Formats: sequence, C-alpha cells, structure tokens
Amino acid sequence: MWFILFVILGLIILWGIFTSYYTVQPEGQSVVKRFGKVIAIKDPGLHFKLPFGIDEQEFVPTARVLKQEFGFRTAAQEGASTVYRKSEEYRDESLMLTGDLKVVDVEWVVQYRVDDPNKYLHRVEQVDKTIRDISEAVMRRIVGNNLGSDVLTIKRVEIALNAKQEIQRLLDSFDMGVRIGTVELQDVNPPDSVKPAFNEVNQAEQEKEQLINEAEKKQNQQIPAARGKAKQVVATAEGYRAERVNGALGETSRFKAILKEYKIAPEVTRRRMYLETLDKVLPSLGKIYVIEPGGQSPVPLLNLDKNNPVQNR
Repeated sequence: MWFILFVILGLIILWGIFTSYYTVQPEGQSVVKRFGKVIAIKDPGLHFKLPFGIDEQEFVPTARVLKQEFGFRTAAQEGASTVYRKSEEYRDESLMLTGDLKVVDVEWVVQYRVDDPNKYLHRVEQVDKTIRDISEAVMRRIVGNNLGSDVLTIKRVEIALNAKQEIQRLLDSFDMGVRIGTVELQDVNPPDSVKPAFNEVNQAEQEKEQLINEAEKKQNQQIPAARGKAKQVVATAEGYRAERVNGALGETSRFKAILKEYKIAPEVTRRRMYLETLDKVLPSLGKIYVIEPGGQSPVPLLNLDKNNPVQNR
C-alpha cells in the first residue's frame, strides 16, 4: 500500500516538475495566463510557472512575418523551392469587378506582424479569418472604384498602397494588435476569355508609346539643329547690319568733310570732286571718242587706256 502511495506521489512530483517551466522560442513571445487571466508576457528564453495547469502559456510568433494570400497559395517543400498553386477554388478570392464593370483577376498578398500578443489572442475570435475578411473587402472596394485599364496597368502601386492604409485603419478600429507590413499585387490579368483582346490592346498601346518616343527623339534632334541654324542666320544678319551701318557712318563722315571744304571753297571742291570722279570712271570705259565741233570724219581715237592700242575709224 505504501509503495503505491510513493509511486503516485513520485508521479505527481514529476508531473509538477515538468509542468513548472517552459521555453519561449526566439521568433515570438508567450502570453501567460493564470486561471484564464493574463498575468505576463514573456520574451524568448527559459521561464517558470505554477505547475499542474494553474498557469498556462500560449506562444505568439511576434517576430515572424505572417501573410494572407488571395487567388493562389504557396507552399514550401522540403529540399525544394516554394511551390505556387492556383486552382479554381481560389478564383472566388481573386475575381473582382472594376468601376467600369469589367472583370479582372487580382492575385495579391497581405503581410503583417503581431504588435501586441495579448490583443492578438483575445480581442477578436478567429483573428486570422478576420484579417482575411477585412483585406478582401477593402481590396474589392478599391478595385471597384477604379477603371479596369488602370487596375491592369498604371494604378497597381497606388491600389496596393491605399489598400494597406485602409486595412490598417480597420484593424486599428478593432484594436487587434496587428501591424500591416505590405500589400502587394502579385499578378493582375483579365479573365482568360478576354486575354487575347486585351493583349492586342496592350500591344497597340506599346506601339503608340514607341511612336511617341521616336517622334520626341526626332524632335529633340531637329529643334536644336533648327535653333543653331537660326542663330547662325541672325549672326550673319547682325554682321551685315553692322557692316552697312559702319559703311553708312563712314560715308556720312566723308560727306560732312567734303561739305565743310565745299563751304570754304565751292569751286575748288567741285572741280576736285569732278576730277576724282573722272579718274574712277574713265579707266573702265575702254575706248573714248572725242568729237570736236565742226569736225569731219574720220574721228581720231584717243588712246586714253594705255592697255588698248589706238584705233581709227
């Protein structure tokens, strides 16, 4: 009888020893509860607690990045890379209606971390499902407020950013102790039935952009050349203008000097100008015929140009 009591007592002691300590893993924290009431939050390491189930601890991965996937699933296989899976059972998550009543297939991921393990465990039941439902509702609303062409092309980053902010706002209203890290649109495509038409439109848009880029390149090449030519023409015109102005100023100065002399000695000045003019004009005339009053033919030809022989007619 005593032997049985000692065995039972030993088992109770061993049970108490084994239930009086626990280890918190480096990637999280443990919430310690006594009779269901939270009494402490423990960091990674070895800790002790009251045995026999009086104290209970629940681990929360606060240092790990958690994620919710929509429209697909990924799974890590031992010795292999991450496997991507997409099937019809996930299409209800990814098919959405845009603002212009077009259907798009949006695959996306929400990554988050636990800020407060106590709130994460006790504020909301089924916290992961709540995060999932909020995320899907927000994404459907944002996609529904945008045009299909924008969702497929230029507004993907903006949609992801707006979704992150809106999801975080709703989670904060529930005080769930969760912090959203990123919202990323993995893949956005039209449904398979309209993909060929969409690809044609997309190709046309690319050709349009290519033509615009080529036109801008040609414009950037021709405009500087035209500006350079215009500057050259302007410079030539300015040079010609300066030449004409300087010539006119010179002529004006010369005329003023002659006028001054003319006022002093009119006849002398007139005679000198006449002789200077003859000196300039006569060499270019070649042969000169001098006709005397009352003279008869043949008229003698004066050799006023030394370069030409005297001829008589």
